Amino acid sequence: MLKFINNDGDFILKGAQRYQGTYFPLVNEAGMISSVTPMLGGDCKTDQNTYLLPPASAETLHESRATRNFWIMSEGREPWSAVGQSAAQQAARFSDSEEETVLRGGLLWQEVSREQKDTGLRASVLSFVPSGNEKAEIMQVTIQNCGSEPVEITPAAAIPLYGRSADNIRDHRHVTSLLHRIELRPHGLDVTPTLTFDERGHRPGNVTYRVWGGDETGGPPQSFIALTRDFVGEGSWDHPEAIVRPNEAVRLRAGQCVDGGEAAAVLFFSPVMLKAGDKRRYQIILATDDSPSHYLLPDAVDAALENTKRRWRERAVQSFSVRDKDFCPWMRWVSVQPILRRICGCSFLPHHDYGRGGRGWRDLWQDSLALLLTSPKEVRGDLLSYFAGVRPDGTNATIIGSVPGEFKADRNNIPRVWMDHGFWPLLTVALYIDETGDTDFLLEEQSYFSDTLSYRGEWPRECADMQKRSGTVFEHILTQLTTAFYDVGEHGFMRLRGADWNDGLDMAKERGESVAFTAAYAYGFDLLAKLTEKLEGDLYIANPLARLLGFPRSDWSDTEKMRGALKEYCAETDKSGEKEKISPALLSKAIGEMADRLRRHINETEWVGDGADLHWFNSYYDNSGRQAEGLRGKTVRMMLTGQVFTILSGTADDSKIHEIVRAADWYLDDPTRGGYCLNTDFGEVKLDMGRMFGFAYGSKENGAVFSHMAVMYAYALYSRGLAHEGRRVLERLYRQSMDFAKSRILPGIPEYFDERGQGMYPYLTGAASWFLLTLQTQVFGVSGHMGDLAISPKLTADMFDDSGTAKIECTAAGRRVWVQYMNPLALDWGEYDIDFAACKERKWIGKGTTVIIPLEELPNNGQLSLTVTLCRKGARADV
Repeated sequence: MLKFINNDGDFILKGAQRYQGTYFPLVNEAGMISSVTPMLGGDCKTDQNTYLLPPASAETLHESRATRNFWIMSEGREPWSAVGQSAAQQAARFSDSEEETVLRGGLLWQEVSREQKDTGLRASVLSFVPSGNEKAEIMQVTIQNCGSEPVEITPAAAIPLYGRSADNIRDHRHVTSLLHRIELRPHGLDVTPTLTFDERGHRPGNVTYRVWGGDETGGPPQSFIALTRDFVGEGSWDHPEAIVRPNEAVRLRAGQCVDGGEAAAVLFFSPVMLKAGDKRRYQIILATDDSPSHYLLPDAVDAALENTKRRWRERAVQSFSVRDKDFCPWMRWVSVQPILRRICGCSFLPHHDYGRGGRGWRDLWQDSLALLLTSPKEVRGDLLSYFAGVRPDGTNATIIGSVPGEFKADRNNIPRVWMDHGFWPLLTVALYIDETGDTDFLLEEQSYFSDTLSYRGEWPRECADMQKRSGTVFEHILTQLTTAFYDVGEHGFMRLRGADWNDGLDMAKERGESVAFTAAYAYGFDLLAKLTEKLEGDLYIANPLARLLGFPRSDWSDTEKMRGALKEYCAETDKSGEKEKISPALLSKAIGEMADRLRRHINETEWVGDGADLHWFNSYYDNSGRQAEGLRGKTVRMMLTGQVFTILSGTADDSKIHEIVRAADWYLDDPTRGGYCLNTDFGEVKLDMGRMFGFAYGSKENGAVFSHMAVMYAYALYSRGLAHEGRRVLERLYRQSMDFAKSRILPGIPEYFDERGQGMYPYLTGAASWFLLTLQTQVFGVSGHMGDLAISPKLTADMFDDSGTAKIECTAAGRRVWVQYMNPLALDWGEYDIDFAACKERKWIGKGTTVIIPLEELPNNGQLSLTVTLCRKGARADV
């Protein structure tokens, strides 16, 4: 099956023709986004309205025969597809005459190889999107005669050139094809639609879609076909009449033009005689606007490939060495996933066949977690610009535009409030400040987002002429947390509103409450209280916010008064931009009191069980005002999210954590499909909770092994010292991902594993950022600590190799760091302390399992190489 061949993440997969639903992302930061399967299915585009190939979804990978193809025609023989996409080759699958496809891949490049047994012809097809500023995809086909007899071939590339918006698949597909103007160039086809079809207002077409080709010497094709109907005839894309009956096909020459029709870029190259051992390379370039001319020669493709490989290796900056030698190359793939999501958003790959591009608010901050672990100082400007999406009422724009600082209220212009959105910015900023020590960032000024929505999307705006507001980053964060604190439901927990992290909980707007994220906000208040203590001098916050913070503590149990205070705040903040002075000490105390109130209230009311001896925290209230979890008749209902945040926030004490782990192990853990499920089977379609309960159990948010929350569960466990339990969570996800026979995904972590254990929605998931964060800062324990370097590992004994070492190369405290842990006594977590950390002649003494290296003792440039020696707990050497 899938096997790594080096530590860079390169791998080989034999029998790849059996996995037509498995795909690769091919992207660059210029905005070219392609997907490609072992049979070269998939698509190619730059955005929702600019698809060069027809849009692909997970199902069309199986259904569509209109894919990238390269045909080999020989006199007296059936046409042969170099990518395996002929009707005859498809018909031979699962039989003795099936051609095996071998896939070799690496960080964003793919090469598939196959051989025609009766001729000895071997075809290799390389696919990648070159790094750089060009919107292009390269497909290089190498045909080699591995037989003993000469073979004369006539090659032809065939590409379905769609050339318009994804919307037009079901909206005027034929009509929009009539807008195509096709120009035959010496090396290929250019398609420029005359206009963009939109009945609300047509616009002139200004995009040119190109498919060009060159042979071994860069020479042009001999002739062309420009329309699908002329190519396919009465056949199909995998049995086209122009290939089956090439002598009857009407071909075009460079200089001709075609007006209207579904375009097909069919490039016929000159016949060539391949002697035994001979090979020829053909370069097929797909491009949007940019000229493909400099990729028409094999040497240019070779150079572009090496540059692309180098570029992605540089982006995969974290490196690990543990006992399991497959783990390091697998993590190389995980480490580029946040970059993929930054480019693709949550759209544009076959499973992600929704949305119109762009990232959501939550994605913005969580993807930044991983980026902060590579170059924290470079992210500063981005973080500051993101706060311009916060409204004065504590809510935020939910869609991020393509330009920094550009925000939109919502993808579909629906006024929705995700109640968890105020939590993620603080989490990210806290990591940034730990990595850099830059507390001044909290005092940077930023404007607030202003649109027609107010009162947290619930009441109409009373003040039509709201003055433009601005405030410090600190005030933005404080506003987000404080307004959430007062936005409570009847049971005193934060209202669920449109949903929280779990988008599937979208049908409890009126009475739903999220206990899970109430606990998360308690953790946020703790973080903010600690950051506030680091600030010097008086702080200035908006008058309405200061008054809201002064709300009587004795009335916190009165939910009606709490909501009334919030409504009054929203009305005032529309009118007043005046500031009030307050000391950091007083503010930190007030913030800490809010955290304590939330934890206390959860502990007093939300500890539930199965009616036997297992207990955990309830996560939600539904729209009928009932607890979502516990024993309902004979059905036990448990959800993972509430356990994650009660552990992380300190709401659960040590004894309760162990009870939660027991319950999660019993009710949620399924080793056959990757570990911890998001919830048990509630056994009903809960229309008073959300759409997730309409999904088949074991899929999506309804009981899948949802990687993101599972990794956060591991993070929470590690943060409370339960390293073995956290290790088991991460190990389950890793093993499931690597078991290709079950997961059916190429390296990386998917959004979730379904009821069969198959990986779904690969590549674009926040789980990757959290896996990286957990592994570096919790497992290997390498992180910034207010700008200093902290070393505090929670490695378990099974992670050390035979020599007793485990290594990490990463960025921490703004420095490139290489850390080697030495465990000569083979000690397990809980059995060791840090003896000392050493760099050349310097040594730093450990304190328990931690050593802090002050910022001033770190080198100003270059890599810091540390050797950290572990000793038996309580037996630290006197160095």
